[in-house]
Amino acid sequence: MRPNLPTLGEPPKRSPIGPVVAVSLILGGAAGGVWWWKQRLAGATQDTTAQAPVTATDPGVADAGTLAAQAAPVAPSAPSDPVKAAGLERASMRIEGPLETALVGAAGADVGPALAQVVTRTLVWWVEVPGEILRGDTLDVLYQRRTNEEPLVHAVRFTSAKLGKTLSAYRFQPSGESTARYYLASGDELELRLENSPLDDYEQVTSLLRDGRRHKGVDFRTPVGTPVKAPFSGVVKRKNWNWGSNGNCLELVESGGRGRRALFLHLDEVSKDIHAGTRFTTGQVIARSGNTGRSFAPHLHYQLMTQDDRVLDPFDQHRTHRRALASRFKTAFDDEVRRLDGLLGTPVAGK
Repeated sequence: MRPNLPTLGEPPKRSPIGPVVAVSLILGGAAGGVWWWKQRLAGATQDTTAQAPVTATDPGVADAGTLAAQAAPVAPSAPSDPVKAAGLERASMRIEGPLETALVGAAGADVGPALAQVVTRTLVWWVEVPGEILRGDTLDVLYQRRTNEEPLVHAVRFTSAKLGKTLSAYRFQPSGESTARYYLASGDELELRLENSPLDDYEQVTSLLRDGRRHKGVDFRTPVGTPVKAPFSGVVKRKNWNWGSNGNCLELVESGGRGRRALFLHLDEVSKDIHAGTRFTTGQVIARSGNTGRSFAPHLHYQLMTQDDRVLDPFDQHRTHRRALASRFKTAFDDEVRRLDGLLGTPVAGK
């Protein structure tokens, strides 16, 4: 049996302050080290960010220039075709057969036939249609489609083998004028005007004897109620015959030996005071234009004939002239010619 060791007394009591202080020092040092490490890492990240350029491949990061570009409104791109931007269409063709066929091929079957009729009204002042339009002639047209109306032609450029030159006509409406007209580049009107005409003014000649329609007279587009005047002194032979086709109408026989007959069709109401034997002098108002009978728009049909029923062309029987554009409109007109020429582009003949 092992003897008990001598008792040396109770173990000395240790003060709690020492361990607490030691633990506190250890924990404080550790916390300080962590703080220092985080600060070092943060500083390194800032340095790297400041030194490295931001690129488009950095996800979720954009510089001030990129943000400004994103915030700025994007301007719409300009139309690539200036003709479309002007609200127009262009048809360019080399004529190898009928004019209508060429226009249908260039503009489409939906607008080509109507466009051929409108274009003919310009070409007819230069050549007889269709006889003097030759194979290989070229045509450029600027036009505008209109719902339930014939297309509106703004410019025509025609290269004629018969005439050996290129001719152009431009639609222009002077400021203050009620209607637009077609003008040559010189500023003269495309259409010839008749001296002692049955109308002082009108919108357009829509049919001539030489336009290929086999029409026996000249059609003047003009509003209902436009005064119609006697082109020569004469006596009324008859009125309002064949009303279904002619509508209200008058026939005036020239006095003084020549005996030409002038027919005025599609008139507004003819005065009851007018009858066979009524006399008129040159320039006297005999009626007003209308839209009666077989008429599809307000106009005057003016027809000249001999006593033996031969049809005469008023543009051969009357003296004619071209009216010039007033000088005060010339600058605006020249600007419009340059604009339309630019939209017409290179002539077909030059391509």
